[in-house]
Amino acid sequence: MTKGEETRQFIIEKAAPIFNTKGIAATSMSDIMEATKLSKGSMYVHFENKDVLACAAVDHNMKILSTKLETALRESKSAKEQLFAYIEFFSNPINPPVIGGCPLLNFGTEADDTNPIVKEKVNTAIKRGQSLLTSIIEKGIANKEFNPDWNASEFATALFAMLEGGHLMSRVSGNNDNMKTIEKSLKKIISEKLI
Repeated sequence: MTKGEETRQFIIEKAAPIFNTKGIAATSMSDIMEATKLSKGSMYVHFENKDVLACAAVDHNMKILSTKLETALRESKSAKEQLFAYIEFFSNPINPPVIGGCPLLNFGTEADDTNPIVKEKVNTAIKRGQSLLTSIIEKGIANKEFNPDWNASEFATALFAMLEGGHLMSRVSGNNDNMKTIEKSLKKIISEKLI
């Protein structure tokens, strides 16, 4: 990496948790300057404006989430273990894997009516998540682990939505009680689909 690329990456790494915690609209360039200890001029050398930096921060937060999730799933052998690992990965919204909470939920909620670029990034990530869950279930069906009549894409959508909803409920209430209920319910459904 060149010095300029290193500085750009440094700014993204410092800005990402701020954007994910405060939101795009509420984060100012002054917040980023304070976190990086860089001048306004230095910031604008690397990013044309706050929106360009925000998009880079969204990508960075999503990459952190994706990398940590892949690591958590890698250790699971069976489809059931992978689904359980996926659920467990998201089961502690009070101490989430990404600083500030789930970037899909945070940025998606903020950007749905205000930022079409970020909205599309979040939508793409949601589709990837649903596709991953569908493929895990389909692998389990093919390996005769799950009942063949299980609708993989329907359950993937329900699982994804329940975890995101549980994340919101837990973050707002300040505890993981709701997520524990969701985790228990999802694991029960999965276990009932075993052959």
